[in-house]
Amino acid sequence: MPTPLLSLHVELSGIEPAIWRHLVVPADLTLPQLHEALQVAMGWHDMHLHEFRLQGRDYGVPDPGGAYGAPLTDEAGVVLAEALGGATAFRYLYDLGDGWLHEITVSPYHGVPRVSSAPFCVEGANACPPEDSGGPIAYADFVEAITDPAHPDHPAMVDWHGQDFDPQAWAITTTNRHLKKLQQAWKHQKLNRG
Repeated sequence: MPTPLLSLHVELSGIEPAIWRHLVVPADLTLPQLHEALQVAMGWHDMHLHEFRLQGRDYGVPDPGGAYGAPLTDEAGVVLAEALGGATAFRYLYDLGDGWLHEITVSPYHGVPRVSSAPFCVEGANACPPEDSGGPIAYADFVEAITDPAHPDHPAMVDWHGQDFDPQAWAITTTNRHLKKLQQAWKHQKLNRG
């Protein structure tokens, strides 16, 4: 019997216009795999720590010294469907300094897959903020400055970012191509372990 698929609506909190993705994943995905899929789907580069909040429990990669906040449940080996326990929403926090909170709603996926297997992206909107752009408020300031050549901070923002930035630029074909590569890497890892 094929693995059930889950539909995840992922939206960055505190951003207007909304930055979101509609992602389809296997229900038996582990949380570390989900983290990788979210990084790819949103456009992050996995440069920072992350946490999941599911059913009142925080999952992530525990700090062995315990110096960085409340203890986390180790996400290794935790299966998404089991951690959800029937819940229809959870949170994913990326970059604890910038505080990129992703609100995720979950439902069963009943559609026809657009690619051969999951994970894949069905739709979405707007570019991911650049890494280290400071969180939602700082990102709004960044967008204002970098998209307006007359803005006094425009040259500094272009210099910091290294190029122009289009906050509406996002391509589903590129996202799905990267998700397909991720899926192939998981298959390769599984074969090497098996």
